Amino acid sequence: MSNNTKRIAIRVHGKVHGVFFRASTQEKAEELGLTGFVQNEDDGTVYMEAEGDAEALEKLEQWAHKGPKAARVEKVEVEQKEELKGSERFEQRR
Repeated sequence: MSNNTKRIAIRVHGKVHGVFFRASTQEKAEELGLTGFVQNEDDGTVYMEAEGDAEALEKLEQWAHKGPKAARVEKVEVEQKEELKGSERFEQRR
């Protein structure tokens, strides 16, 4: 891991369940060379943690404001995480 490696958490609010948000996020994260996970939350949000190059994380964050075509994103919350996990890939959870 380079010293430019960072980890962020992103929570996306809006119409984000049932619109392939998780699959699209995984595709985008892999395209950007990021590791981590994405999952649906019981409160109707999508939550993800991504780790990698700061510039790639910024691109994922920008993408999360739009999401896939059928999504309607209302709000995006981003939090810097202190601890790096060193995940090997980006995965979808529940």
